[in-house]
Amino acid sequence: MIELENVAYSYGGDALLTDMSLQLAPGTFHFLTGPSGAGKTTFLKLCYGALKPTGGQVRLFGRDVTGLSRDAVAYTRRRIGVVHQDCQFLDHLPLSENVALPLTVSGQGSPDQSDNLRELMAWVGLVDKTDALPPELSGGERQRAALARALILSPDVILADEPTGNVDWEMSQRLLRLLVELNRMGKTVMIATHDLMLIRAAKAQVQARVLRIANRSLQLAGADL
Repeated sequence: MIELENVAYSYGGDALLTDMSLQLAPGTFHFLTGPSGAGKTTFLKLCYGALKPTGGQVRLFGRDVTGLSRDAVAYTRRRIGVVHQDCQFLDHLPLSENVALPLTVSGQGSPDQSDNLRELMAWVGLVDKTDALPPELSGGERQRAALARALILSPDVILADEPTGNVDWEMSQRLLRLLVELNRMGKTVMIATHDLMLIRAAKAQVQARVLRIANRSLQLAGADL
């Protein structure tokens, strides 16, 4: 689905990531960890085509991103749902319209959209916040809304960048359970996090591979994390 082969990324002549190889197979669950500034967000951007590598190959569903046009990358990215760390919303639109925005932008709105949207909002526990504006939401509600927005196009892969970074432990566990449930439905999931307690808690719920970025390279963290 997503393949990185000897990938490197440099910015301004400085190497940020080097010699990274990874295959995200269908239905797998991965954690990506490492210290702040190690390059976790940059790595995720390479995985969904927001950045193109300066060395090596990134293939999204069998297609090398280096040779893809901007429109082709955007089309391919519909199969990848991204939960961004900063959870940006349009504050003047109600939550339901914010969540449905990827459908609107991609022109995939349909007569049954409202039913699917209600079902998704209920699944993340926000059915009573449908008409709320983003500034009225708590941190946990914003994170669950971000997850719902990432899922609205029914992607094959979910990439989440520090999805529990700004919420308490109880909400972290709730978000984790949602992501584990998605994995059990056959979705490929990767969570970038520095929260080792979250990773340890996940081990009782899902078989997850833990990867670590250290010294600009990707390493398997091992079972003793």
